[in-house]
Amino acid sequence: MIDRLIEIPTQAGAMETFIAHPSADARFPAVVLYMDIWGLRDELFDIARNLAVVGYYVLVPDLYHRQGRIRGVHVDGAGRMISFHHLDAARQQAALAPMKQLTVPMVLEDTAAIIDFVSMEQAVRPGPMGCFGYCLGGRLILYVAGTFPERFKASAGMHGSDLATDKPDSPHLVGRNAQGEIYMGFAALDPFAKPEVRAALAESFKGCAFRYHPQLHENVQHGYALPERDIYDKRAALSDWEHILAMFHRQIPPGFAAS
Repeated sequence: MIDRLIEIPTQAGAMETFIAHPSADARFPAVVLYMDIWGLRDELFDIARNLAVVGYYVLVPDLYHRQGRIRGVHVDGAGRMISFHHLDAARQQAALAPMKQLTVPMVLEDTAAIIDFVSMEQAVRPGPMGCFGYCLGGRLILYVAGTFPERFKASAGMHGSDLATDKPDSPHLVGRNAQGEIYMGFAALDPFAKPEVRAALAESFKGCAFRYHPQLHENVQHGYALPERDIYDKRAALSDWEHILAMFHRQIPPGFAAS
């Protein structure tokens, strides 16, 4: 396993990015992990490592890089990350502040920089890429898949927020331009995944050029898929990964060393 923090050049300056991939002398499909509102941290790096070991080149970019180095994790007495709805109002507002300064054009600009970067990496196999994300990242993957359909063929979002709005650039509308496959994991107790939101995505994606896989997890809350979260649900998270890895194998098969 090779992992490291690097800086990827973007139009707005250097973007700190965590990278993990197998140490074998081979080329691996690139997969981007889009962070949630809390920013980069070891929890996301471990998720990237777990995916990398099966044959992928995984990148975790710091989408807050224009604002400095933001790390917003709050931990309880048991060492678990405290969920947003368990924080007091002041800490909730502090957590939301960086996200409010992050725009979709910024993310797409950074994604274009990532595409340029991986095109020059010897360990990356040319061709289709994948992406996945949580919360904020679960929303951003729809913008990425819909904006770069020729590159991102396998996209997954877990407990995404604000997925269907009345704005003309709503994620559920931009995502219609995607290709390949999209998987979305929803928590039944998530206020961001109400029946009308899930229905809006399903209706919007009817007849599109990609295969859509929604999955609703009963009795779990927003944030269920993150392993260090106080409301982590292992069964739901593993169910997500069962479907995501199957999608990746279909669309971006893992790379392995030549025998």
